[in-house]
This record gives sequence, structure tokens and C-alpha cells, in this order.
Amino acid sequence: MRVRAVWRGTVLADSADTVSADAVVYFPAKDVAWQYLRPSAKRTMCPWKGVAAYYTVTVGDVADRDAAWTYHRPWASARRLRGRVAFGGDVTIETTPIRRDR
Repeated sequence: MRVRAVWRGTVLADSADTVSADAVVYFPAKDVAWQYLRPSAKRTMCPWKGVAAYYTVTVGDVADRDAAWTYHRPWASARRLRGRVAFGGDVTIETTPIRRDR
């Protein structure tokens, strides 16, 4: 599956290499359009993932506060999330099957 994170018609992330945890899709950092993300002061603690650092998504002059997050140093139980970014807020996650021509 190819997965995209889209907000206000702008693709924030696009990848075929995503990971799901707790019904949330995590994109590799290399597949994120970082020009739309600005670091936020918000931090939260998950008992099995670690400390999440947040980003505000901005497209044009409209912002979706704290709508993206990552675990810079996830606990061992969530090490597969290292180097990945998730989206929430009003961001839509779209999936498309990958076409394989024969």
C-alpha cells in the first residue's frame, strides 16, 4: 500500500514504507515534506513509546497545531518508530494499492 498524509490539498507525507502502531500510521522521516512542519513546544509521554515531540503543520497562512509528532528516542518496545513521523489533527490519511504491472 502507498500511504499519504494530506491536509488542505497538500501532501505532507507519501510512502510505501509505513508502520502502524495503536491505529496510527508512521511515515519515514525521509518521506515527509518538512517544509510544512514547524517544531512545537508540546511534549507528551507514552508509557510504552517514550516522549513524543510535536510539530505544527502549516500550509499557506493556516496552521493545524501539534498535528504531527515523532519519538526521537523511543523506548525499546517502540524502536520501530524511530525516525518516523505520525499525523493527527485534521490531516487525512489516504491509502492506495501499489500497482504492479506484469
